[in-house]
Amino acid sequence: MRAQRWIAEVGPENAAFLATRSRTAVLASEYRPRDLGDGRVAYDERSLGAARELSEEEEGAITDDGDGLRVWVGDDAFDLEEQG
Repeated sequence: MRAQRWIAEVGPENAAFLATRSRTAVLASEYRPRDLGDGRVAYDERSLGAARELSEEEEGAITDDGDGLRVWVGDDAFDLEEQG
C-alpha cells in the first residue's frame, strides 16, 4: 500500500523555511515536511499530524475547513493537494 502524501506549491523561500526553520522542522525526521525543490513542500501522514498540532498563529500551521486543507506561512495560505 502506498503512503499518502500532500503537496503544496509555496515558493522556494517558504518551502525551505517549512522544511528547516519552522517549529516542526526541529522534530524527528519522520515528523518534518520535506522541501521537494521548485517551491514545493510535501507532508506525509506523520508530518501532517505534527503540523496540525501547531496553533493557528504559528508559521506552518495546517487548517482543514470549507476552503480545503491548507498550510499557512504568515498571512498566506497554500492549498495542499493529496498525492496517492
